[in-house]
Amino acid sequence: MQVFHIGPYRIDSRVVLAPMAGISDGPFRQICRRLGAGLVVSEMLTSDTRLWHSRKSQSRLSALTGAADDSQDPSTEQPRSVQIAGAEPAMMATAARAVCDRGAQVVDINMGCPAKKVCKRAAGSALLRDETLVAEILRAVVAAVEVPVTLKIRTGWSPQQRNATRIARLAEHSGIAAIAVHGRTRACRFQGRAEYDTIAAVVDAVSIPVFANGDITTPADAKRVLQYTGAAAVMIGRAAQGRPWIFRETDHYLRSGSLLPPPQTEEIRDIVLEHLQQIHFFYGNYMGVRIARKHMGWYLRTLAGSGQFTDTFRQTFNQLETAEEQHASVQTLFERLITKEDQAA
Repeated sequence: MQVFHIGPYRIDSRVVLAPMAGISDGPFRQICRRLGAGLVVSEMLTSDTRLWHSRKSQSRLSALTGAADDSQDPSTEQPRSVQIAGAEPAMMATAARAVCDRGAQVVDINMGCPAKKVCKRAAGSALLRDETLVAEILRAVVAAVEVPVTLKIRTGWSPQQRNATRIARLAEHSGIAAIAVHGRTRACRFQGRAEYDTIAAVVDAVSIPVFANGDITTPADAKRVLQYTGAAAVMIGRAAQGRPWIFRETDHYLRSGSLLPPPQTEEIRDIVLEHLQQIHFFYGNYMGVRIARKHMGWYLRTLAGSGQFTDTFRQTFNQLETAEEQHASVQTLFERLITKEDQAA
């Protein structure tokens, strides 16, 4: 089992949680880290610090300690990796210093987001069209902080403009400590299949750790992609929604070659309840209840084989207005699921 380093930090699992806006918040990162992710990366934060007074930015900043509950050890998320996005080198440098002042131990630069609202500001994956600006941003951020700086990119702007290898060389030359590559171009967004030839070329072009990202949904996918690309790790995003134990399953498979049995319904119940409790604690009752709804929707998708219980439950759960009601309804759901399994045994 290979390990890799990001600056002074030894990463013992070759499975990394991708940064996802609106998803990889403090509570979700805590769950994924506990369930086997070697590194977890925060939601994207704008580099314009003048906008950090907003509720969304404040919640992302407050999660830098990594613990959604004061009873938990913040070190469980170390190194704390915080992603920033922007298109102005000086502003990006200022933002990097600011997140480090708030506890970030790794700064991650977003040059991979395909969202229109990001790209229209010439940030995210739009930057891949301007390699000179890319180099200026990378150099400015690396020079601004003493912590390791990592980079997230796509394979290029379009299938006709795949320049990930050149960007990776620029990154290594600029002092970037690791680079994650999503196997699609910006034009592809999340359509079609990810391709790994470009990621393999990036691995060959640089000596820093490379994370392969895109369409990795099973432990077998992870092993196949790692063998094909030679990457240091895989980065998993959407496949972890409603299934955070994918990190444990994948890490075990990469270490041993054997598959873990799927989690029992009782364990899934405990994970869901733990996650909801952290959401409610972190966001408070009003926002926590609303944010819990989308995460519960993803968990229900994992439990889709359970039949009409989950179909009816989704409608009811989305109308609940308090944390206590949500907690009680989840308890009831799983009691019924466990009873159903016992009767079928």
